[in-house]
Amino acid sequence: MHVLALEIELRLAACQSLKEKRAVLRPVIDGLRNRFTVAVAETNRQDEWQRATIGLAAVSSSPSHASDMIDEAERFVWSFPEVEVLETWQRWLEED
Repeated sequence: MHVLALEIELRLAACQSLKEKRAVLRPVIDGLRNRFTVAVAETNRQDEWQRATIGLAAVSSSPSHASDMIDEAERFVWSFPEVEVLETWQRWLEED
């Protein structure tokens, strides 16, 4: 089993309230859930209007397939003009 996690730090410059932030993030998060075989959630900065962190995880039988799934999901996030990707981090789950 191979697990790859991706954390994406986003800037939502046009948002002036938490309600606006949720309206911008919902299509991103729902799109990731529906289009890709990944788990996704907003993981940090929930109380900030113009910043968000989302986390994704892909589980696969091969490292290359997990990497491909995460790469496609990351490209999907970059396709939204309403969000600015500030930074991304990828981490493999290590077995003990």
